Amino acid sequence: MNRAIQPRRAVTAFTFLSAAVTGLLFLMAPTTSARAEVSEVRIAQQFGIGYLPFHVMKHERLFEKEAARQGIDNLKVSWTNLAGGAAANEALLSGSLDFVSGGVAPFVTLWAKTRGNLNVRGVAALDAMPIYLVTNNPRVTSLKDLSDKDKIGLPAVKVSIQAVTLQMAAEQAFGEGKHDALDQWTVTLRHPDAYAALVSGKSEITGHFGGSPYQEQELAQPGTRLLVNSYDVLGGPATFNLVWTTQAFREANPKVYSAFLTALHQAETLINEHPDDAVGIYLAEDDLKLDPAFVRKLITSPETKFTTTPLNVTKYVSFMSKTGAIKTSAQSWKDLFFPEIHGEPGS
Repeated sequence: MNRAIQPRRAVTAFTFLSAAVTGLLFLMAPTTSARAEVSEVRIAQQFGIGYLPFHVMKHERLFEKEAARQGIDNLKVSWTNLAGGAAANEALLSGSLDFVSGGVAPFVTLWAKTRGNLNVRGVAALDAMPIYLVTNNPRVTSLKDLSDKDKIGLPAVKVSIQAVTLQMAAEQAFGEGKHDALDQWTVTLRHPDAYAALVSGKSEITGHFGGSPYQEQELAQPGTRLLVNSYDVLGGPATFNLVWTTQAFREANPKVYSAFLTALHQAETLINEHPDDAVGIYLAEDDLKLDPAFVRKLITSPETKFTTTPLNVTKYVSFMSKTGAIKTSAQSWKDLFFPEIHGEPGS
């Protein structure tokens, strides 16, 4: 495949009204409508290589092309960058976005809270990737060495996938019921900001629980070390990022929903079959000054899977239910996802 990679204009920051008010209005709205399907779809993504499938969809206009094939001409697709899953949930509740993405934990939180009303469910996974907790504190060689001299940056305290994975690791290190032992030293920071603080060595931030490519860049710095690998905590490969929406949107827009999922599959195929093209797209879309060989190594790592199949999602559900973070649980991973992907070998 020989395709020209052209940089696009950076996505502008996104703002939204309070979910406390507008979310209530959205919940009161009818779940079905006789009107035509939407002419514009609003999608949120975040930072890092974990969102590569969305970069590919956007750069190649896969969603728009597939929508046209399904009879929806001139579909407008708007892309927004958000800092974390909590912000994505607020935007979805407010009706300001149609598809949002993020880590497993914030998705599970909203799934549990909206059962029986808005009925938020997963559309598909974006990938399975390990996430690392990296420290630059020379006195810290394990979680038990952390103290009030340490601050750990992550996307959202207590609710991000990094925060919940840290709670799992804390319980494994300190014992049953000690899942919150390290929460007091976590700080909400965007990945780019946490990375900059950690590598500067001049910040109170001594740890970053992040994702690719930030975690690998951090480990390449002198004096840093790996404290936690999420795959060790979960006992194997696990979904990092996924995409979710409301039952009302899916039911009101069946062709748009189908086109989105088809385009996502196409993006995953391009990444897996043409990694060099995927590298070029990532560097163009994310506007990062990274070595293409470095990015290719991350994309093709044996630990990385670009797949729509959810992996180990139910372990987060069980843990969050046990600790009281959510008030319900799931019998199967299929309880969390719309039926279009139920034929995949999820877990």
